[in-house]
Amino acid sequence: MKIGIAGVGGIGSNVAMHLVRSGLTDLKFGDFDRIEESNLNRQFYFKDQIGEYKAQALYKNLTKIAQGNYQFEIIKFDRNNIKEFFKDCDIIVEGFDKKEFKQLFVEELYNTKKLLITVSGIGGIDTSQVQIMKKMKNLYLVGDQYSDISTYKTYSHKVNLVAGKVVEIILGELDNEKENRNS
Repeated sequence: MKIGIAGVGGIGSNVAMHLVRSGLTDLKFGDFDRIEESNLNRQFYFKDQIGEYKAQALYKNLTKIAQGNYQFEIIKFDRNNIKEFFKDCDIIVEGFDKKEFKQLFVEELYNTKKLLITVSGIGGIDTSQVQIMKKMKNLYLVGDQYSDISTYKTYSHKVNLVAGKVVEIILGELDNEKENRNS
């Protein structure tokens, strides 16, 4: 099962790291952004990687954990390329910062019938309201739904909790699929 990740900042880089540490190493991800020092408090990157493209640095970091089928591209997703990029993925995780890209993700990929996981509300220190919500048949929403990162500072513990919830969904879906095959 191939898992796609759209954007590999706080959520995307940590989801990828947790997936690989859970034994899932068939990943495809993309991002156009470069690593900045301000990212280091919550993203799976290191000081000596500042200035590198996130997607390329993530590839390097994942291969230090385990060998796998990691495909990456330095890409800015838009309506013309997102569907094509993820066409071979079974599950796709949204890791964008900006609302307009989150909206684009759902609008362009929902009708593909792939399992989609999107994130909303990862800012601030309070983790008490972080939850998984199944919004529609193939769409999950993870986060607290209110602490927008444009208003609240982001912290590693909350970003990683949300990333862990994303991985929980993926592992649960894989377990369900395995049970259905064995029934």
